[in-house]
Amino acid sequence: MSVNYYLVDSSILPEVYTKVIKAKNLLLSEEAKSVSEAVRIAGISRSAYYKYKDCIFEYNAQGEKTATINARLEDNVGVLSSVMNELYLFGANILSVNQSEPVNSIASVSITVRMPESESQSEDIIEKISSLKGVKSADLAEDR
Repeated sequence: MSVNYYLVDSSILPEVYTKVIKAKNLLLSEEAKSVSEAVRIAGISRSAYYKYKDCIFEYNAQGEKTATINARLEDNVGVLSSVMNELYLFGANILSVNQSEPVNSIASVSITVRMPESESQSEDIIEKISSLKGVKSADLAEDR
């Protein structure tokens, strides 16, 4: 059985779908301590929640793009931390970090971030990261 996905404006959906999202968000944020509490606050039944919870997902297109920064870093204390600090200063939201085992004292790192809108800022980020002590190379692969 194949599965199809659709991106649909929530205003055309039955209210139960948005209430399921609300209940899921209450649980994720820990504002609700249990499913019973979440569905009570959201105004739906537990059966409606369980019927739709694995099929309804919120999509947040915030006008920002995601990108992956690939870097080669020296295996020294604080190098990765200084890269993360620069990303923070540029307003990038870090989504994931993957680092390989260092080979010849160099580790490959892949950092996926949600970037601010500005195109020139992407170039500035890579330039700044590349100039940090312990960074051998850095490049940007824009995902979206």
